[in-house]
Amino acid sequence: MDRRRFVTSLAAGLAAVPFGHYVLAGVRRAPRRVALIGCGWYGKADLLRLLQVEDVDVVSLCDVDSKLLDEAQGIVASRQKSGARPEGFVDYHQLLSKTSPELVLVDTPDHWHALPMIDAVKSGADVWVQKPIGVDVIEGQAMVAAARKFGRVVQVGTQRRSTPHLIDAKRRFVDSGRLGRVAHAEVYCYYHMRAKGNPPDIAPPESLDYERWVGPAAKRPFDAWIHPRGWRAYMEYGNGIVGDMCIHMLDMVRWMLDLGWPKRVDSVGGILVDTESKSNITDTQTATFDFDELSVVWQHRTWGAPVDPEYPWGATLYGEKGTLRLSVDRWDFRPQGPGEPEHGDVVMELDQYPVDRDEKDLERHVAPAIRGHMKDWLAAIDARSKPVADIEQGHISTTACLLANLSQQLGRSLAFDPATHTIPGDDQATALLRRPYHNGYRHPDPSDFA
Repeated sequence: MDRRRFVTSLAAGLAAVPFGHYVLAGVRRAPRRVALIGCGWYGKADLLRLLQVEDVDVVSLCDVDSKLLDEAQGIVASRQKSGARPEGFVDYHQLLSKTSPELVLVDTPDHWHALPMIDAVKSGADVWVQKPIGVDVIEGQAMVAAARKFGRVVQVGTQRRSTPHLIDAKRRFVDSGRLGRVAHAEVYCYYHMRAKGNPPDIAPPESLDYERWVGPAAKRPFDAWIHPRGWRAYMEYGNGIVGDMCIHMLDMVRWMLDLGWPKRVDSVGGILVDTESKSNITDTQTATFDFDELSVVWQHRTWGAPVDPEYPWGATLYGEKGTLRLSVDRWDFRPQGPGEPEHGDVVMELDQYPVDRDEKDLERHVAPAIRGHMKDWLAAIDARSKPVADIEQGHISTTACLLANLSQQLGRSLAFDPATHTIPGDDQATALLRRPYHNGYRHPDPSDFA
């Protein structure tokens, strides 16, 4: 091939594939431009795992706390290959318009997931958004509609689907048929993670723009729980233990058993033990998710002892040929009848990624799952396909958990119709699928992306 024909063919090939694809063996265009919205605990954990699996260019960060923002800028500069300090923003709209990232990570508190995710896909970015994808069902419906309209790849941070030892357990026992037909599953959390006490109302720290932090949610007087990390104590900003912990294990069971939408959700519970705390999330709750062929039952207590000290947070699949227990740390299979029990542990990868040993606040046992989830997202972006935790899968798992909270609140079971996103025959419950937006913010609507 002569030089002119080679250049012409190369140019045509470059134009034919999305940015970031391998064009020639071992050759890639400039690193993907990445932005992070929400620079707190898990925002940094997610972004730094991305930097471990691909040489991306982190161009911008956004946070409404200038102290967190400055800290994150310094950490990223020390960890990314270029050594560049990302540009910082307090307003994510400016981040999107001024730095034009190709990939955007949304790691904000729950009440700030929907709007940045939607605006990011509208800007042309592919998005990583933490779970639960929103605080109400219609937010999630709009997020799916936006992702589809703009043709973007959206990965939800339900990284159990990318956890190496859980992938191994699925292959060994579920996919192989060794577990047999599963007619019942349990998911549970017995961590004492509900905030206790009554911190006084105080002025927000000078570094925090509290009005922006509250955004579309109902505003509570500021106290030390709200920021950083303690906001899950309040339903105004999250969805309690069900929205925080159940979604992970319910989503894992749905993935393992290839389950779609639950037909009916029923939940009971409340604040039954720690009645003195100002936290307004439940300390005890049971929910049943009915999936036609089987039921998945959730239980949490933020008090007392776990049923099994080795599985304080996890899932148990009851099959006709055996029982499979699963957690972020391990798995155990016990056959029904002859055969020896089998056991597997989390793969930590500390020798491969030694920086994990000393990284502040990193859940080291979860780091391999985040890396795997990032790799899956990047591969889906290159292929323009759905990732393992596609936004629609995140919407199903999130909605199921939101329905559990609504069922507990209303005192009745709820049958959800995913085709209409209503609860047929129950206008009161259907109205509660959309939380009010406050402070001048407009609630996203699926019709915006028809």
